[in-house]
Amino acid sequence: MQHAYTLKAIFCQFKWQISLTLSLVIIEAILGVFYPLLIGIAINDLLEDSYQGLYWLTALGFASLLIGTARRFYDTRAYANIYQKTVTQMVAREHKKQRPTSTISARSNLMTEFVEFLEDSLPEIIQAIIAIVGISIIIATLNIKVFFACLMLLLLILTIYILTGNKNFTLNKNYNNELEQQVHAIESKSRSQSKQHFSALMRWNIALSDLETINYFFVWSGVIALFIFTPLIVIKDGMLTYGLVFSILMYVFDYIEKLAIMPIHIQQAIRIKEISQRLSADN
Repeated sequence: MQHAYTLKAIFCQFKWQISLTLSLVIIEAILGVFYPLLIGIAINDLLEDSYQGLYWLTALGFASLLIGTARRFYDTRAYANIYQKTVTQMVAREHKKQRPTSTISARSNLMTEFVEFLEDSLPEIIQAIIAIVGISIIIATLNIKVFFACLMLLLLILTIYILTGNKNFTLNKNYNNELEQQVHAIESKSRSQSKQHFSALMRWNIALSDLETINYFFVWSGVIALFIFTPLIVIKDGMLTYGLVFSILMYVFDYIEKLAIMPIHIQQAIRIKEISQRLSADN
């Protein structure tokens, strides 16, 4: 029987558990988009001796708190169950293939990383995407020039990672190839073999870090440009209320924060793609 270790395969096997937690993630993310806007409205209302905006902000805070707490309680239990079952299946399959213990041990660690991606990174990616889309829509209604500046930063990041994606994948593949030899190198009790293994492992790690550093330089050049552009254009265009000025600045900062962490998630997604292919090989 063939078995593929991909996000789609795991989702199909545990669709109800994963669907519930992702539904809560989506609701939580949508609620989060409205914080800067309601803070701005609350500021304007308070300047006019009204507490209406503050009431709405409080209601939003409690709703987000309850949903976020419930999701985190459920996530821990759901993904612990998913991890236990998928790793047990993978180890049994590898034993049946008569793979060496070093390979099985390394792939067990990779499987841990795979499930951790589902539990930790995937919700953050979904929240970031929803936030980016929601924030973009609200910024467009507040100041169209700032919206286009935000769009340019998004296009810059996408272009960088489209151009470097294949290189990133290859480096991750080489790193994981070396990682699978770790137990064998340790069991050899040879100092020279262990030194050769860990030196190779660090060389691939450094190559990955260098690529990410170059990408970081270009991404943050765009981020700094947006930081400088936003207050200049907002003040120049004469936005009418303190609350709305505060809201749009918060939205831009939030937008930048979400875009800034996207490269980390893109790197993880590329690594997960390589791990998925590795774990699904020879099924």
